Amino acid sequence: MPNLSRREVGQRIATIRRTRRMTQAALARAAFLSLSTIRHIEQGSRSPSDDALDAIAAALTVDPSHIITGYTRTESRVHAALPALSAAIAAYDIPADSQPRPLADLDSAVAVLAQWRLGAQYARIAERAPQLLTDALAALHQATGADRLHAARILAAITRSADAVAYKFGARDLSARLIDLMRWAADQTEDRIAQATAAYVRTETFFAARAHVQGLAALETAIDASPSPIGRDTTAARGALHMRAAVIAGRTGDAAAAAGHLADARRLGDTLREAAYDGTQFGPDSVRAHEVSVAVSLGHDHLQQAFDVAEAWEPPEGMPAERQSGFWIELARAQVWAGRPDDAFESLKVARSIAPQHTREHPWARETAATIRRLKRADAESLTSFAEWIGAV
Repeated sequence: MPNLSRREVGQRIATIRRTRRMTQAALARAAFLSLSTIRHIEQGSRSPSDDALDAIAAALTVDPSHIITGYTRTESRVHAALPALSAAIAAYDIPADSQPRPLADLDSAVAVLAQWRLGAQYARIAERAPQLLTDALAALHQATGADRLHAARILAAITRSADAVAYKFGARDLSARLIDLMRWAADQTEDRIAQATAAYVRTETFFAARAHVQGLAALETAIDASPSPIGRDTTAARGALHMRAAVIAGRTGDAAAAAGHLADARRLGDTLREAAYDGTQFGPDSVRAHEVSVAVSLGHDHLQQAFDVAEAWEPPEGMPAERQSGFWIELARAQVWAGRPDDAFESLKVARSIAPQHTREHPWARETAATIRRLKRADAESLTSFAEWIGAV
């Protein structure tokens, strides 16, 4: 990158950071970069790598193309990494000769991957996950006793983050294989919370296949098998399953079952503070967001329920980016169905500003953008630009 371009990129980052009222130190923490790196990039003495640019953009809640015009490397980086993800799990049941990494090191990596997943930083996960999966499998096969249970939990968590990338970017066969591996690992943990989490994630395969009746049955079986909600983590595990069951019940058209599961999720969520429990966000705000998802899943006759929630509540800034953007994407879908394309476009723009990678790969966001453009074909250039960005043209 020429010197002038480096300066311009640094100035853009600094300007956006100041509008967010962030210090350089705060940006460094949010982007998982050193303060020195941020300073050199803003000064124009260093070009941001693709990885650093994605991290900075995610921390500033903008698309990387807002910093470097025309930047499209995120998608290509993810798709380039998918074969390595597939290869890493191809022989998951065959012990390798490689020296396993210490479990403490893998624990740290798991925590970072979970933060990236909740923050919708998929390119970073895609590039790190193949080696981490290889390392976790080596650790599992060579560990014994309590260390083997620990390694199994690590493998299940890494597989979950890898699946988030495969599922969001349309690699559904790979996603299904990763979920099967996650369930295999969870069964070896002897931990019912890990098994409940695997059941929660498995619902993606039912969504992808539109097998909603079967998915609801699987979740209700998992709820029955989940540990009693007598502590924080067990309460969150069961509450998350009810939350997910409410959405898939909505997609079956079973309003009564959806309402029942939402009520159970709300009851459990009200006893906890909003947080990530075993990698799954749960609490009162998550339940509110899922109330919109359920209303949209049930269809046109239930749209007012979604609007009632949105009028009284919106996701707080502290909620993970993926869940925040999901709320706005669902709301946009309801708004366009209700004949409110202008409101829907505003909701999609909010979703993009929060989690651009998640919004761009979300099929409902793309479908909604395409519908808005058909309804308002002669409207502002910004709509056409958005539709081109999301691939709706």
